[in-house]
Amino acid sequence: MLTANADVNHVQICERKAVRIMATHGNISRRGLLGSAAAVVAATATHTMSGTATATHAMSGTAAATHRAPAPAESAALWREFTATPYTHPQIPFIGRAGYRAGSALPSRRSRKAAARGFVTDVVRDHGARPDGSADAAPAINRAIAAAGERGGGTVTIPAGTYRIDDIIRIGHSDVVVRGAGSGATKLLATRSLTELIGVYGSRYGGDKSSWSWAGGLIWLCPKERWASLTEAIRAKAWPFEGWTGNRRDAWRTLAVPAPARRGDRTVTVDDARGLGPGALVLLRLADDSGHTLLQHMAGESEGARAYAWADKSKLTSYVPYEWPVRITAVQGRRITLERPLPLDIRAAWDPRLTTLVTPLTGSGVAGLTLEAPLRPQAPHLLDQGYNGLAFQCAYDCWADDVTVRHVDNGFGLIGASACTLRRTKVEGRGAHHPYYCREGSHDNLIEDFAIAERTTPAPSGTQLHGINVEGLSSYNVWSRGRMEMGTFDSHRGMPFANVRTDITVNNNGVHGGDASAGPLFGARFTHWNIRVTNGRAGLMRIDGLAPYSATVGISEVREFGQIDVPDFSGDLHTRLAAYGTPEAVRPANLYEAQRGVRAR
Repeated sequence: MLTANADVNHVQICERKAVRIMATHGNISRRGLLGSAAAVVAATATHTMSGTATATHAMSGTAAATHRAPAPAESAALWREFTATPYTHPQIPFIGRAGYRAGSALPSRRSRKAAARGFVTDVVRDHGARPDGSADAAPAINRAIAAAGERGGGTVTIPAGTYRIDDIIRIGHSDVVVRGAGSGATKLLATRSLTELIGVYGSRYGGDKSSWSWAGGLIWLCPKERWASLTEAIRAKAWPFEGWTGNRRDAWRTLAVPAPARRGDRTVTVDDARGLGPGALVLLRLADDSGHTLLQHMAGESEGARAYAWADKSKLTSYVPYEWPVRITAVQGRRITLERPLPLDIRAAWDPRLTTLVTPLTGSGVAGLTLEAPLRPQAPHLLDQGYNGLAFQCAYDCWADDVTVRHVDNGFGLIGASACTLRRTKVEGRGAHHPYYCREGSHDNLIEDFAIAERTTPAPSGTQLHGINVEGLSSYNVWSRGRMEMGTFDSHRGMPFANVRTDITVNNNGVHGGDASAGPLFGARFTHWNIRVTNGRAGLMRIDGLAPYSATVGISEVREFGQIDVPDFSGDLHTRLAAYGTPEAVRPANLYEAQRGVRAR
C-alpha cells in the first residue's frame, strides 16, 4: 500500500505531467487527464483525525475511496482535531479573534458607548450640505469630520438624500464615525477620480501602471500624519510605501526585544517591559535572514520550501520585515500578554523587536450609506483612474457596516490595515477590478456578510476581474458568509498565509493576478471551508494540490478551466481534503463562527 506522502507525491507528479501535456495539446482538463491515473494509484491518503482513520481524496475528484467516511463525520473529525490544538494546528489557522476588537460587535446607532463619546454633528443641519445633489457636499462632510476629530471623536450623521462629492472624504482622526441613514437611503455621488483629485500615482516598479489599481479610496480612512506623507510623495512622483512604517522602513523605535516563542503563544517574555503597558498598540517586527528562513517558516518549512528559489523574488523580499500590529492586554514583570496568539514563531535569527508604528487610525467607522461613482467603462488592466470605494490604510480596530459601492474601479481596500471588520458590504454596478483587496501586510481582518453583484454592463476588452484579493504577506484574514455572483478567490502572490474563506457561494468566473517576482501564491495554513461553487470551475477553489499545509473542506466538486496553476513548492504539500463535493454536509458550517467559541487561553 502507498503511504499518504508517497501517494500525494505520485499524483502531484502526474498533475505536473498533465500540465506539460496541455501545453502541447491545448486546452485539455488537467483533472480529466488525471482521472484514470488517480484511480489506478488510488489516491486515498489516510489521515488520522483525533484517532479516527479517514480515507481521503482521490486527486481527480472522480475516484472515491471505498471506505471513506460520510462528509459530516469527516469534517467533524477534522474539527475535533483542530480544537485539540487550535493555536498550532498544522493546516488550519486560529482566526477566531479576527476583526474589530478581536471580533466584538460593531458600534450601533443606539450604542451607549458611542453616545457617551458625546459629540454629534449633522452635515445638513450644522454644516450646510444639500441632500438633493445640487452642490458639492464634500467640504461640509469633511468639516464635520474634522470637527469631530478635533474633539477627540464623535459621530457625523448624513441624513437620507443624495450628496454630490467632488473631493475625497477623509477620515484622519480616531474614534470618528460617519453614519448615514442606511445604504438604501443615503447616497454619496462621486464626480471625480483619484487621478483627477491627486494626480498620477505611479508604481514603485516603474512602467505605466497606475497604483490606484490597488490603493486609495474616495472615502479614505487613513491617519492624518500618514495622509500628509502620502500626498507629498505622490505629488513628487515618488512611491509612498503603504505598510505600517511608511516610506522609511527604518522609521520606528524599538520598545522591547522579545525572547524566542512559538506560534500560538499569547504570553511573551521581553528584555525590558518598562515602556509597555496594557492597551498599548505595538508592532512585532521580524526580519528575514540571508537563508530566507523566515519566508520558509511562512511557507510551512517543508522540504519544498527549503528548496524554493527565494533570492530572485524581488517583490516578495521587499515585503519583509514582516510587521504585525497587536495590542498588549496585560504586563506582569517582563511577561506581556497579547490580544491575539502569535502568528509565527519568534526566533533570534529574525532580529525580533516590538517597535513603534505610524500613529494608527483606531475606532473609526463608516455605516449606512452608498458611494456611487460615475458610470464609465472599466479601465484596461492596471490603468485604473481611481474611482475607488472605501480604503482602510494604517487602520486598526476600524470598521464599515451596511455600505454599498457602485460603478467603482476597486471596492473595499485594506492597505496595511489590521483588526478591521467589514460587515454587510456590497460591490455592484458595472464591474470592478478588485471588488475587495487586502495587501501590504494586512492582518486579522474580518469581511463578513459581503456580496459582489453580477455586473450590469459587459466587461470591456483588456480588463480583469479578481474578486476577493489577498497578497503581500497578509495573514489571518477571514472572508465569511459571502455571496459572489462573479469573481474568484484571488491569492495574488506575495505569499499571503494563514487566511480563511468560509461559508461562501461563488460563481467562479474571475482570474487571479500576481507578478512572478512576488513569489508563491500561497504560504502555509490557507483554509477553504464550506465553499459552494455554482459553476463548477476550479480556479483557486480547491487548493489541496497547490497550497502548502492547507485544508480544503467541503467545497463543491470542481473541474479545471482556463487559468491552471501548478504548485510553487515541490514534494509533499502536507495538505488536507475533506467532505469534497458535499459543502452542504460540512460540520461546522462556518469555520470562523465555530472558532469564536474556542476559548482563548
